[in-house]
Amino acid sequence: MAEEADGGVSSRAERKALEKAKILQRESEREIFRLVGRVLKKAEAERSEEEAAVLLLHRDTVEELCRRQVRRNMLKRKQEEVFDDADELKSKVRELAVAVKQAKHFVVYTGAGISTAASIPDYRGPNGVWTQLQKGRTVSSSDLSKAEPTLTHMCIRTLYKEMLVKHVVSQNCDGLHLRSGLPRHALSELHGNMFIEVCTSCSPVREYVRLFDVTERTSLHRHGTDRRCSQCGSELRDTIVHFGERGTLEQPLNWKGAAEAAKKADVILCLGSSLKVLKKYACLWCMNRPANKRPKLYIVNLQWTPKDDLALLKINGKCDDVMRLLMEELNIQAPVYDRAEDPIFSLATPLRPEEVDSHTRDVIAPPAGQEDGSSDPRDQAEATAVQGGWFGRGYGKGRKKKKAA
Repeated sequence: MAEEADGGVSSRAERKALEKAKILQRESEREIFRLVGRVLKKAEAERSEEEAAVLLLHRDTVEELCRRQVRRNMLKRKQEEVFDDADELKSKVRELAVAVKQAKHFVVYTGAGISTAASIPDYRGPNGVWTQLQKGRTVSSSDLSKAEPTLTHMCIRTLYKEMLVKHVVSQNCDGLHLRSGLPRHALSELHGNMFIEVCTSCSPVREYVRLFDVTERTSLHRHGTDRRCSQCGSELRDTIVHFGERGTLEQPLNWKGAAEAAKKADVILCLGSSLKVLKKYACLWCMNRPANKRPKLYIVNLQWTPKDDLALLKINGKCDDVMRLLMEELNIQAPVYDRAEDPIFSLATPLRPEEVDSHTRDVIAPPAGQEDGSSDPRDQAEATAVQGGWFGRGYGKGRKKKKAA
């Protein structure tokens, strides 16, 4: 028995000694990396003989640090915004216009970049949400109810009316495509719509369009809005698809429409998207076909995208600038958003009296002369700033996870 006890103590001591040796080894490696890093920061002419000897002794560390620097520089270049000069921009848009005219099935994919002109921040731009969080900065609140469809939104709607655009696939949750007047059947909002809540207990799913952001109390894996279905009494849920979730709702996601449009497409225009998320949706890219059988790809974005090498043309410009020039080339008048024609007012379901206090978000003000069915009949001047929901709390969670890591 004594021998077994001695063996157990010896085994534990060996494990502790091994763990301690590993810790000391890691510390030694970190110190070497720090030392080599300091030497590499100096100009070659300024290095002493001892420092030059350190670099020769630790060649593997030098190579690893050089590889890391190359990766950092490449990432930095990918995040930089590049602008085509005026003549080059016009030339590229002219080429795009020819493709649009010749297309038999023209499909548009849109990202956050088309809404920045409406004061809605994008994700990966210099002032984007994820860029700010990666730098440890806070994300400022944005009153999304005051956002209106941009020139790009209105141009897309007009191109659809002119039967040039067949379908629009959007990553955006801001509802601006819907508010521009684009028909629901021609739109796939893959990540949901902040103005729509649904009852999934009803069959078919019952939809409620509101005049305010319904995501105030929702976040990742928590979609209940604290309002109830007027038919069955079940709790309503938002339609937002957060990072790490899989969207299952038929509408407003309309995955069926997106997949069918991609299958038929001969020209795809990507507007204002980094494509870092969209690239993962295989059904949108027809990558199972030979290269010469795939849709012709055109990209409008200021930053690098993972699809640049596959694009027939990459236009480095702001979406509104590009779409304005495109409409000129197509000889179609660029439209202006008119609140009186915003379909959300006719689609909206009024809140019931007991639901008046169910949110604190600002309500989209109806045009003069139209009655607002979803607003609080009492003064809403004290409505709080936007926090939580798909545009607030979800990002806060992401930031906490990054800090913890």
